[in-house]
Amino acid sequence: MEVTHILLKYFPHLSLMQQKQFDKLFDVYFFWNAQINVISRKDIDLLYERHILHSLAIAKIYEFAPKTEVLDVGTGGGFPGIPLAILFPETHFTLIDAIGKKIKVVKHVAEALGLENVTALHCRADQVNKKFDFIVSRAVTSLKEFYPWISSKFTKHLASKQFKNGVFYLKGGDLSDEITESDLKKVQLFPIKNFFDEDFFETKYVVYFPAQ
Repeated sequence: MEVTHILLKYFPHLSLMQQKQFDKLFDVYFFWNAQINVISRKDIDLLYERHILHSLAIAKIYEFAPKTEVLDVGTGGGFPGIPLAILFPETHFTLIDAIGKKIKVVKHVAEALGLENVTALHCRADQVNKKFDFIVSRAVTSLKEFYPWISSKFTKHLASKQFKNGVFYLKGGDLSDEITESDLKKVQLFPIKNFFDEDFFETKYVVYFPAQ
């Protein structure tokens, strides 16, 4: 099922390998979702818009350099980690989730696509001993609760002048109260509607904040 046209609209420089991997995602997720529900039934037909393209919004903010280490916390069925791993094949992504059956799906998806830059672990964030350059996640909890989980997981070096080691968090709605309650410093909101035309992204953001 070729549906990469929505991706090529925004990422026209995808290699043929990347296009094939993205094309393959629908069949792989359709198969595994029928056995282990990781995507709502109503969303599976909108996989490329609501899950894959949504995940890739992070890439409109920052391009991960080769050998960068990224942790995806609460990855669920593999979002945003799997789409980002396809887009950045020289970056290593560790995808974790506390629910074992979800990580089972992630492992099968990564294997089916031949993603050698993905490690999938059944664990919580506080059980991961490794350090990372960046952490990504998609609305697993409030920012106030999320940051204590991952505050000790960052490497010491700085990634760039604009984006120091930190978090890219996909979240929707009015986030002003949540940001205030979190006490996070230097939070930046990037409206996804500035990058993608689809109505789904009208109230969604990439939230960035550096490690504190």
